[in-house]
Amino acid sequence: MMAKRIYGIYEDEEVLMDAITSLKGNGVVCKDVQSPFPIHGIDKLLDVPRTRIAIVSFMFGITGTSLALLMTWYMMISDWPINIGGKPNMMFYMNLPAFIPVTFELTVFCAAHGMALTFLLRSKLLPGVTAPIPHPRVTDDKFVLHVDVKDENKLNEVVSLIKSSGASEVMLKSMQFS
Repeated sequence: MMAKRIYGIYEDEEVLMDAITSLKGNGVVCKDVQSPFPIHGIDKLLDVPRTRIAIVSFMFGITGTSLALLMTWYMMISDWPINIGGKPNMMFYMNLPAFIPVTFELTVFCAAHGMALTFLLRSKLLPGVTAPIPHPRVTDDKFVLHVDVKDENKLNEVVSLIKSSGASEVMLKSMQFS
């Protein structure tokens, strides 16, 4: 299904935030905003859901802890038990204090690297991918509002709503939605 993405270009962030409020009041779903700097409160206006990054980070940390404990148990208890400094080597729980530094380091390692990869995949920042920039000055001083319209009959109405909300320029782009 072919649809249109409408880009409303604004000069000021306050005008943009007022435009989002008025567009939402008219039933228009605002998809995204590009701005040269972070705008406080824009995520609540766009109804961006709360991030689940803490849950994913915890899962990567638990994976690192499990791998570290399994690795130290296998190396020091099962595969090659050596009596080092009179420490008992036959039971894992007796050697656990000696394994804490390794466990901590591998937990942090897995959590940090897992989160970096998750961020890259979730943000679609893979090698060779370029970010679509609808207006060349969006990184300088312009604010761009993205609105997707699937119904061709409402296209002119949405464009006029965006223009009347204070947009200095409106651009249209055809898109393929799955």
